[in-house]
Amino acid sequence: MTIRTRIAASAAALVLALPAQAEVKIALDGPPDMEQSGTYVWAHTFAEHLNANGMDAVEYERNSLGEEAERLDQVSTGLLEVSMSDAKSAGQLDGTIFGSMMPFFFRDGDELDRALEEGGMLERINAGTTPHGVRVLDLVYLGLPSGIFTTTTPVRTFDDFAGLRMRALDELQIQIFEAWGAKGTIVSWSEVPNALQTGVAEGYINPPFVPLVYGHTSFIKYFTDVKTSASVRIAIASEDWYQSLSDEERAVVDEAAELAHDANREFVKQREKVYDDLEAAGIEVIRLTDEERAKFREASQPLYEAVEMPEGAFEAWKASVGR
Repeated sequence: MTIRTRIAASAAALVLALPAQAEVKIALDGPPDMEQSGTYVWAHTFAEHLNANGMDAVEYERNSLGEEAERLDQVSTGLLEVSMSDAKSAGQLDGTIFGSMMPFFFRDGDELDRALEEGGMLERINAGTTPHGVRVLDLVYLGLPSGIFTTTTPVRTFDDFAGLRMRALDELQIQIFEAWGAKGTIVSWSEVPNALQTGVAEGYINPPFVPLVYGHTSFIKYFTDVKTSASVRIAIASEDWYQSLSDEERAVVDEAAELAHDANREFVKQREKVYDDLEAAGIEVIRLTDEERAKFREASQPLYEAVEMPEGAFEAWKASVGR
């Protein structure tokens, strides 16, 4: 029996069985855009299923409940039920999750999903985060795999990347840029437009939709579709809240997470049009040859051992994909 069949069979009974609930707050990480944002597709699908089954889910716009660190604290202490957060946040609790973002490690998103589910890596991640009050419901794709956006220098070859100054999310991304011959500087997301326009940074790595949603098309001019890795965010929930639910309520939450996962993955499959959207906005889309992409992949290999993960985590990731 499929999950949708089970939902159809049980939804009416669950609505009657569930008691009145306090508000389930869902902190968004970006604009509520079902056309462009994979994380919003996940969050909205999740919220809609909770609401349809007697749980009062309310979406809160980006940063209205605090920025990343504040939201992580709120989730871990039970003050916030659900947050669409960055992987860096969960990685502070258990670095196993960093393996999901290793550049060029996974052949595609389907292989990452198999590692998480069949390979047991989502369960392993939660074994590290739930003792800290945080349950990882899902790894959520923002959109298609990440590529290189630049303001003035088109990256048509591996050597073109050398010497660029790139906006980095964290120290790991700085290591990646250095392995590829460039430099990185950590810039908060709110400061990215200013950094790109003043030359503090000459580009960033993100999935293709980002400049369209965040209004960066006036200064971003090139996108190199290098497909470094699946670009993911993390849907996290308060473990205290999750464990406080009745069996019926927890079933609704689990079903909501599964439906949200399916909607997010289906969204990604339909996103090829985003390349046309970029070109319509004046951003040149550059597709690397297999030879040039292989140079990025080869330069990335030494980074895997440098990713800060608990002992045995890297071996577990390799085993999860049969390597």
